[in-house]
Amino acid sequence: MNKYTAVIGMEIHVELKTKSKMFCSSKNGMGMETEPNVNICPVCTAQPGTLPVPNRQAIEFVQLAGLALNCQLRLDSKFDRKNYFYPDIPKGYQISQYDQPFCEAGHLDVLGKKIGVTRIHLEEDTGKLVHPKGANYSLVDFNRAGVPLMELVTEPDIETAEEARVFCQKLQQICRYLKISDADMEKGHMRCEVNLSLYKKGEEKLSGTKVEVKNINSFKFVEKAIAYEIERQTEVLEKGEKIVQETRGWDANRNVTVSQRKKESAHDYRYFPEPDIPPFQFTPEYVEEMKRKLPELPDQKVKRFKVEYGLADDAILVLTTDPALADYFENVVSEIKEKIDCKEFSVPLEKALALAANYMVGELRKHLMTNGGEIAELKITPENYAELIAIVGEGKISSSGAQTVLKVMYETGADPSQIIEEKNLIQMSDAGELEKIVDLVLAKNEKSVTDYKAGKENALKFLVGQVMAVSKGKANPTVASELLIKKLAEMA
Repeated sequence: MNKYTAVIGMEIHVELKTKSKMFCSSKNGMGMETEPNVNICPVCTAQPGTLPVPNRQAIEFVQLAGLALNCQLRLDSKFDRKNYFYPDIPKGYQISQYDQPFCEAGHLDVLGKKIGVTRIHLEEDTGKLVHPKGANYSLVDFNRAGVPLMELVTEPDIETAEEARVFCQKLQQICRYLKISDADMEKGHMRCEVNLSLYKKGEEKLSGTKVEVKNINSFKFVEKAIAYEIERQTEVLEKGEKIVQETRGWDANRNVTVSQRKKESAHDYRYFPEPDIPPFQFTPEYVEEMKRKLPELPDQKVKRFKVEYGLADDAILVLTTDPALADYFENVVSEIKEKIDCKEFSVPLEKALALAANYMVGELRKHLMTNGGEIAELKITPENYAELIAIVGEGKISSSGAQTVLKVMYETGADPSQIIEEKNLIQMSDAGELEKIVDLVLAKNEKSVTDYKAGKENALKFLVGQVMAVSKGKANPTVASELLIKKLAEMA
């Protein structure tokens, strides 16, 4: 058992999906432009004589995030200059926030535990250095310079790699529900940094030396970096050596952290109030207005889906992970309810909802993930999806037939009834029609008949499988099973 306990705090940056940049009217391409230096202007490249103008939408986005994470919104706030030189920072300083952030003192529930949120503030992103292969120089792309960047700092309440990963995943989910960012880590929209120290039982919680780990660009790597750093620091302490306060980077190729530089302190940045932007004053009425803009949040949706639709917990968690998927499911539910009310569907509502969720979580999601598709681009209308669910629920096609139909629907957007007719997938449920196949199967499989009579239940499954094979998958397995049991009883 490890005698050290980890103390973990997160610093998470999220690029905001505003139309323009933080302090100018240049288009916000989120740094995803294919050509360098196309979305730039004199302001975001810091030409002499230019002045910054704050982006109101970016400020509101940060305040919405703060409210979603149970923060207090400050009524007085301001921007500050954070001074440090780096080639991709045009001004030689970054406009950020120091002692009066827009949001303070919040929390997020993670795995039954409250993780405190110290602050959420707003700043501008930097540019990007480009290192041409084989060249002895670097180039600077300022497309990303000035993109609104939200930074969230947690309290040192996290103790495990799993808690850190889930916190990051829930934050990403909230950003997507609020529609303030796609928070796609692979595209650099969301970037995580870990501050970690260790302490022994009986010592002060914050007695350890803090190490920061940067350059973490996936949830999986968040877990791996923390696990590695806990092991590394434990080995150092066990040798009687001291932990060095430093910034380390995550090397995903070797699955290790590597030393980068000595960790800076706040005074190294020489913060002072941004002289070109007046302070902000917000009213309690403004805060109430912002609260009214909050949509239904993930945890709230999970609870409602459980009460309203009675779905399994696993299905609910998948459906609510993506707000677009949750919306699509609810549109399907509306179609199902309408058809049931109009007596067009004979499937019980509870059964139809469970089928709709299961096929969405399983088959439909599989097609989306395989093809890299988005729900917004889905060719299957909620009405057609609901029709397929009714057809499956009424036993008109088999589960394998339903998978075939859904695949074609995904590819073409065609009507399910049309696909079923074209591919002749209607399930055989007529007892008279099936009886001939059952008789043939029983005659050809005497050993299985004998096994069944000897009490071997698996023999029945084999016989049902043979009926399905002879019928080319079109037999209704329930009707086939009932006929087999009846025939076998008569043979006894």
